[in-house]
Amino acid sequence: MTKKIEDAVANLDGIDELSSTITDGSSNTVIKFDLGIDSDRAVNEVRNAVSQVRPDLPQDIDEPRVNKLQFTGGTVVTYAVSSAQRSVEEVSNLVDLTIIPEILNVEGVGQVDRLGGVDREIRINLDPQRLQAYGITATDIDEQIAQFNLNLSGGRSEVGDREQSVRTLGSAKTVNDLRAYPIELSNGDTVPLSNFGEVADDFEESRQKAFLNGQPVVGFAVKRSSGTTVVSVEKAVTKEVAELKNTLPKDIKLQLIFTRADEIRASYQGTINALILGCLLTVMTVGIFLRDWRVTLITATALPLSIIPTFWVMKTLGYTLNSMSLLALALAVGNLVDDAICMIENIDRHLQMNKQPFQAALDAAREIGLAVVATTATIVAVFIPVAFIGGIPGQYFQPFGVTVAVSTMFSTLVACTVTPMLSAYLLKPRKQAFKYPRFRAFNAVSYDITPYGRENREIIPQAAPNLFASSQDLDTNAGAKFQPYRFVLNLALRNRITTLILAGAFFFASLQLIPYIPKGLFDAGDTGLSTIQVELPPGSRLESTAAVVKQLEQLLDKQSVIRSVLSEVGEDDQINKATISVKLLPKTERSLSQQEFQDQMRKAFAKIPGARISFQSQGAGGSNKDVSLILRSNNPEILVKTADELEKQAREIPGLVEVTSSISLVEPEVIIQPDPRRAADLGVSVQAIASTASLASIGNSDFNLAKFNLSDRQIPIRVQINPDKRQDIETLNNLRIPSRDGTLVPLKSVATISLGSSPATIERFNRNRQVTVEGNLQGLALGDAIAQIRALPAMKSLPPEVKEEPSGDAEIMRDIFGRFGEALGLAILCIYAILVLLYNNFLYPFAILVALPLSVGGALLGLLSAQKELGLYALIGIVLLMGLVTKNAILLVDFALAGLKEGKPLRKAVVAAGVSRLRPILMTSISTVAGMMPIALELGADGEVRSPMAIAVIGGFTTSTLLTLVVVPVLFTYVDSFLRWLGKFLGSRREQQSSTQLTVGNK
Repeated sequence: MTKKIEDAVANLDGIDELSSTITDGSSNTVIKFDLGIDSDRAVNEVRNAVSQVRPDLPQDIDEPRVNKLQFTGGTVVTYAVSSAQRSVEEVSNLVDLTIIPEILNVEGVGQVDRLGGVDREIRINLDPQRLQAYGITATDIDEQIAQFNLNLSGGRSEVGDREQSVRTLGSAKTVNDLRAYPIELSNGDTVPLSNFGEVADDFEESRQKAFLNGQPVVGFAVKRSSGTTVVSVEKAVTKEVAELKNTLPKDIKLQLIFTRADEIRASYQGTINALILGCLLTVMTVGIFLRDWRVTLITATALPLSIIPTFWVMKTLGYTLNSMSLLALALAVGNLVDDAICMIENIDRHLQMNKQPFQAALDAAREIGLAVVATTATIVAVFIPVAFIGGIPGQYFQPFGVTVAVSTMFSTLVACTVTPMLSAYLLKPRKQAFKYPRFRAFNAVSYDITPYGRENREIIPQAAPNLFASSQDLDTNAGAKFQPYRFVLNLALRNRITTLILAGAFFFASLQLIPYIPKGLFDAGDTGLSTIQVELPPGSRLESTAAVVKQLEQLLDKQSVIRSVLSEVGEDDQINKATISVKLLPKTERSLSQQEFQDQMRKAFAKIPGARISFQSQGAGGSNKDVSLILRSNNPEILVKTADELEKQAREIPGLVEVTSSISLVEPEVIIQPDPRRAADLGVSVQAIASTASLASIGNSDFNLAKFNLSDRQIPIRVQINPDKRQDIETLNNLRIPSRDGTLVPLKSVATISLGSSPATIERFNRNRQVTVEGNLQGLALGDAIAQIRALPAMKSLPPEVKEEPSGDAEIMRDIFGRFGEALGLAILCIYAILVLLYNNFLYPFAILVALPLSVGGALLGLLSAQKELGLYALIGIVLLMGLVTKNAILLVDFALAGLKEGKPLRKAVVAAGVSRLRPILMTSISTVAGMMPIALELGADGEVRSPMAIAVIGGFTTSTLLTLVVVPVLFTYVDSFLRWLGKFLGSRREQQSSTQLTVGNK
């Protein structure tokens, strides 16, 4: 049946994955579509495909159901409901009838699952001996109850002058009426239902239990619907629970066990704190360098004027204030003042040329405006392709990239308009012009480093307006004794080839660091919530699973870092599985990190025999464990053999723990083997044998059960053999099976009953049999673990019939690294295209782009020294880095070109550009680094998750800034010289062609 369903839907458009899970008596097929597919249209298409294949499926199965996933992610909030005066059955009834319906009415709630408890039902436990004595089967009784216990509409009639509807009311009004219901025997006599066994208003057989700190409870878990946020749903549910407490009986207690909103709020507050602290550090850095409160104030206004409009754009685009969008602002803080720093620094230079503030602002804005716009254009160019790479990586990159690009554009708008305006009216004219700039913090770098040079600055009385030909001359004409940067730059220009060789060697050497950097998706961080999964062999009873859970609870009870423990026994109707949710104390109140706690408990759990115990992964892929690898094949024998061998070898990898495979352990079963010849002689069909055995053991399927009407709902009526009698296999042997002529035949007369086993679960992936090999990581990065797994002999010699592909976090990681390279290459092309348009030249942009590879080494060095993973956040940092590092190179090239236009020699123009732009370059670089320091230092919640991004940017920006100041001028001289040679060459060719044409004309 599963194959028929899979074949029917496989050809639908936009399917990403098709997976099926087959258990005893049920099949569940999950279809994952590509992101962006209209879910409602997809559901309708699946429903139509299933309806077309329905005639090919067995007619006696429950009608196939096609459901759309109405909730997103995992559980948002979990509550426990307890009472000192009520039984678990009564509390379950209260949760089902009162609490869950009210919670489902809360806006944003997609699903509410009850944890533990039991469901009410009418139980008819038949005595097999009485059935045999009366000559009737359990199937006959079930059918008679289902046919009579009905309320149906019967049409309409006209009585007098009015039309009235007709209803047939056949259902029993009370349980006593049901007990007295007459059951017709084969001879025509009738016997009350109570004569065949016990009829009771009871509860179903317990298939799940829940414990809070070892005490039985009934809980409920809330999941949010698509398009909503965790925090908003949690707030609404908390408000509803508070109102429920006022209406529920006084003995009912609702206790919050855990909420996912707490970690989101902590992450949000941590990011906000990093944003504020980054702003303060940036402003302080500017103030220390400028030492003028007016200039500092003007520069600082760029922050709120850039950030506040960005919030408006985010709202317009439908973005939320999540970790990625806020992190984008926190990282961009230093960048947002860069344009304002460049503008105000240039205005100050013109003020030192004895200009009035208004004129200085106009001239400075005109001089540096193109460079400021160019730097912004490059950042936008980086994130245009990256923000729209699609897939799951795009869900992370898009809000980050758009936020950075938009905020940077606003900062440029502020720098080109508000900053000059404020400078024109707030700054004061210079009463005296200094031979050296008044920014003393730079004297030790680019000016006189001798004590006398700094203390005895020569003052030029009221410098004349034409004292300096340009703002560059303010620096290049300085008469300091020794200037380190000028010395290094001149040295590099005298040894240009050596400089470029060293720069290239640095880049290629930095690439050799990649194998030594751990690679992964991202650090899950310390959420304070650990989930333990427990699995016993198939066939284990609920009591056995609960006993193992009790042992685990006792071990956990000894840990002082634990706040509460919620245990759920019987996961998804599988009584051999359990889930334990451990809520830890806040990080500030415990001595162990979450990872250290889990490593410590693994050793204790290993002492419990007969159960698979593991911690659930907290990654983005949705897998149960950190590393997940899928093997699929249409040859089950080879698939199982390969998976077994891979599992054994993977257990030998250091750092890979709790390695398991989804190869199902065999489940014990009772096998009824019909004898075709004897069954045919006695007129007994296999269908009759199977339906009789099923109904006698567990009752009819839930879909076909008769219903008992209460005032507010219906509860099922379950007909089955008394559970006490089912434990004896002789009861099955003596079951009566109806034959064609109406006589009853003992089951043992037409079939043989034996004990056997079969797979508990069969899994399929993309229409192939599937086995998943998975494990957790302990001190090992995800990328390194995958590399070591693929290096195992079992993976190197995979049979041709077996295909391998990653799953969960490994799949997302592969997708991210694959798309990242393409997006980054396209981003560099976009930067180049914009620079070509800005400079109207195809070669000058290469002098700017050389800054990109110079930043890679610093980023890798930073990640290596901090031992942070090269993962999602680090890659996003590198993308941001690509846009930032071009800014310094643009300033150098732009001022060098300005010097050439003024008629300066090439070398003098390059040196003048470097020396004059050293101050703003260092100021913007240091302010950018200062703004990212709170994130790099892992301040606040989830600091360890976000830090790789800031570390990569700081490391790359530092090395790129230092090398750009030397390498870009050197490469610019080669580019300009080549252009000059090319111009002369083309000019001489034109002259030769012109003279040739002239000679021919004369002839």
